[in-house]
Amino acid sequence: MSARESFNPESYELDKSFRLTRFTELKGTGCKVPQDVLQKLLESLQENHFQEDEQFLGAVMPRLGIGMDTCVIPLRHGGLSLVQTTDYIYPIVDDPYMMFRTGKNLETMGAARERRGGNGNAQEWFCDGGKAGRIACANVLSDLYAMGVTECDNMLMLLGISNKMTDRGFKDAAEEAGTSVTGGQTVLNPWIVLGGVATTVCQPNEFIMPDNAVPGDVLVLTKPLGTQVAVAVHQWLDIPEKWNKIKLVVTQEDVELAYQEAMMNMARLNRTAAGLMHTFNAHAATDITGFGILGHAQNLAKQQRNEVSFVIHNLPVLAKMAAVSKACGNMFGLMHGTCPETSGGLLICLPREQAARFCAEIKSPKYGEGHQAWIIGIVEKGNRTARIIDKPRIIEVAPQVATQNVNPTPGATS
Repeated sequence: MSARESFNPESYELDKSFRLTRFTELKGTGCKVPQDVLQKLLESLQENHFQEDEQFLGAVMPRLGIGMDTCVIPLRHGGLSLVQTTDYIYPIVDDPYMMFRTGKNLETMGAARERRGGNGNAQEWFCDGGKAGRIACANVLSDLYAMGVTECDNMLMLLGISNKMTDRGFKDAAEEAGTSVTGGQTVLNPWIVLGGVATTVCQPNEFIMPDNAVPGDVLVLTKPLGTQVAVAVHQWLDIPEKWNKIKLVVTQEDVELAYQEAMMNMARLNRTAAGLMHTFNAHAATDITGFGILGHAQNLAKQQRNEVSFVIHNLPVLAKMAAVSKACGNMFGLMHGTCPETSGGLLICLPREQAARFCAEIKSPKYGEGHQAWIIGIVEKGNRTARIIDKPRIIEVAPQVATQNVNPTPGATS
């Protein structure tokens, strides 16, 4: 996925002040119910998730804890299981085109809009393409990929927005994943909401239950943290009182680069990592989204059959975003592992002897640009908990987007 120039609303006949994120008060996965509240609401659905697997229609039914985002249901037809997930987000980036597939250029979009008699307003323009749609689709699929599933049989799109809108960015990301959107639900809503349902039917060897971590495994993360910080401070470029709080630790060019990198990472599918989970014998995995890396690590630890705990020593973070978070008094929770991510990477438990090979393999050019992975922690004997050490090592992840493709605001701080 190649980088593109920064979004300019006026290039699409929009007002120069247009910001997609102003169509909602919450951003990305900021819509999530707090983790502790959600656990209490759902705990009655599964009183003891360590009990033996149940028999369902004559088949063994895998147990998934309430903290996990995917269901695995044995089907009536022997040996097959339905693996399904659903998710949605609010807009997290201002560029509707950012989730849009490379190759659909501005002239094509403009001509199509004119043929329909369009007037170039924000809602109609969003209909033509959307980075937000691509990120939303990648976010939905990620729950399947965390199960080691690489093929999705069908997707439904959920859209809450005004006045007869669809989103091609969502469709394009689904096609990249090898699936298609065959239906869904569209409603009028005060805020833009975009998400979907991903469904696949699997043989037992096509998915990996997230419950087999053992002491001695290591933890691998496949995307850097800090997307929430990057998109927030990018909005602060237009808010002087907020920008003044951080301008001594970061330049406007740094912010633009981090924002572009965050968008590229959020739009990138975790499909390659899912396939490599099989190659390198992964024992468990989850994706990192609205509860932050610590919240999702805790959910994954609670799911384990063995008495283990996860300890995180390293935090790969988008360049300069750790410094920004610190300058803000850690209001984002980035160093504590509670900062929400949208369409984040996979957190994978791998055998120690396989982890370095996994990290090297995922960077291979044969999988396309942008894939990364880091060893960030260990699995040890414990009581199904997860923690970050007091002073984790921060890995500054340099942006991979080309500097020439980023146009910082004139007068950037140096």
